[in-house]
Amino acid sequence: MSLSEQELIRRQSLRELIQLGIDPYPAAPFPVNASARHIHENFEKTPEAFQHISIAGRIMSRRIMGNASFAEIQDQSGRIQLYFRRDDLCPDDDKTLYNIVFKKLLDIGDIVGAAGYGFKTQTGEISVHVSSFKVLCKSLRPLPVVKETHDEQGNAVSHDAFSDPEQRYRMRYVDLIVNPHVRDAFIKRTQLVNAMRTYLNQRGFLEVETPILQPLYGGAAARPFKTFHNTLDIPLYLRIANELYLKRLIVGGYHGVYEFSKDFRNEGMSRFHNPEFTQIELYVAYQDYQWMMDLTEEMLEKAAIELHGSTKITAGKNTIDFKRPWKRFTMHEAIAHFTGVDISRFDEKQLRDCGRKLRVPMDETMGKGKLIDQIFGELCEPQLIQPTFITDYPIEMSPLAKKHRSKEGLAERFEAICNGKEICNSFTELNDPIDQRRRFEEQAALGKRGDEEAMTLDEDFLRALEYGMPPTAGLGIGIDRLCMIMTNSASIQDVLFFPQMKPEKKNAIELTEEEKKIMDVVQQEKTADLHRLKDRLAFSNKKWDVSVKALVKYGLAEVIKNDSGLIIKLKEG
Repeated sequence: MSLSEQELIRRQSLRELIQLGIDPYPAAPFPVNASARHIHENFEKTPEAFQHISIAGRIMSRRIMGNASFAEIQDQSGRIQLYFRRDDLCPDDDKTLYNIVFKKLLDIGDIVGAAGYGFKTQTGEISVHVSSFKVLCKSLRPLPVVKETHDEQGNAVSHDAFSDPEQRYRMRYVDLIVNPHVRDAFIKRTQLVNAMRTYLNQRGFLEVETPILQPLYGGAAARPFKTFHNTLDIPLYLRIANELYLKRLIVGGYHGVYEFSKDFRNEGMSRFHNPEFTQIELYVAYQDYQWMMDLTEEMLEKAAIELHGSTKITAGKNTIDFKRPWKRFTMHEAIAHFTGVDISRFDEKQLRDCGRKLRVPMDETMGKGKLIDQIFGELCEPQLIQPTFITDYPIEMSPLAKKHRSKEGLAERFEAICNGKEICNSFTELNDPIDQRRRFEEQAALGKRGDEEAMTLDEDFLRALEYGMPPTAGLGIGIDRLCMIMTNSASIQDVLFFPQMKPEKKNAIELTEEEKKIMDVVQQEKTADLHRLKDRLAFSNKKWDVSVKALVKYGLAEVIKNDSGLIIKLKEG
């Protein structure tokens, strides 16, 4: 492991703390009775309540000024300034705690606990006058330091911001420290889930858990992740949906069940797709998809109000209004509205010809239902900004939905589209076991044509249906995509703490000519006297120092001291 100069210095500080008898990672709890936000919001109203503050947080900045210094710490609620005065911290002759520990051995990023009282500085800043402090965690890596200045108009301008998306997603822990506003999206995500859970619980529905590892994958059209169970000696799949297990519970007699589930689909990644995602599925007996539309718009209207205090939210350049009632189109009506073409009576060949004229990407594996969905997805969905229900899908692409009660060739199904993307999917669920078997067999035929997303035939699920499932409405809502809209996030990665990433690439080391010359000698001689080697190569002091430090930093060489002086050698391992 190669260490930077800053990392080496911090490890030296760590050793010195230990030598002073200070545990840099203490096990004992540190009592906290205040937060930065609470002090800022309440100190001026009741200053007497802040005479015995105990607070903890991460050092984000320091100003060392001789016998008195300032530091800013950050806790979960925000930042607050701490004031350190040497003689308050060290009333006796021994000033080590201030002069050595605070001034020399602490760094930005270290976590400390402090006790003291609230006051306002001469500039009017609410601060904590520290009477004692304790090291709670020594940070061994330097944080990216985000500097802020103001332009001529008084607007804040950030410099050296930790803003590279790949680095932010890969090192979310650093992102949350130096970009605290990022936390707001995840707080709102939890509030969103809680609002939906509260709504469903108040209506008497039961939250349940179903298997993630499944012998057959089903309930959606998607490619699965496959694994193997050694003891049972069988392949298993990470679930792509939990629909078929929840329907088994409806067969078993529950009136309404729901689950917030982690599902997995072995498909492409984009700013709208992550292979591991969260959705809620809900199934309610004795209802249909029309009833479920009413429930959906009411639940999401209430969720928007819970998060934002209003049904109107901002998503990019758009203002989205979740206020009921939402607009409703059939899929055929939406295509006719946005393309001017009535496809309601088209066969597969006519749909393919229509798609070509409309310049819609297609392939030969697509059947009639997929062609209709492709035309809608390319030409209609992106234009649906306000929450809109699209109803009555082709039966070919809805193998788990009931046939439409009055429209031949269609299924009782809706999707809700918002900000140009699907956020939920719902059926009047198919409960005819004979029809369900035929639909599964049709899916198997599509699979033989090359459709990798065709559903598998689940005999146990068919057996459950044969015992009888009452008329049922089902709903699935993608939490990640809904959260993107509710938090005004441009990418799904912005609402996932740890999104899936490509393996981290190790940067290739490019050596300078001076570094190459040093390495050539070291590789040939294994070890070399540092001062003699410098004389042999005749480098300037600056080039020599920079080159040797770089080789040590890269982990290619190390400098050690022996009886004859300093030597440079190849780094072992």
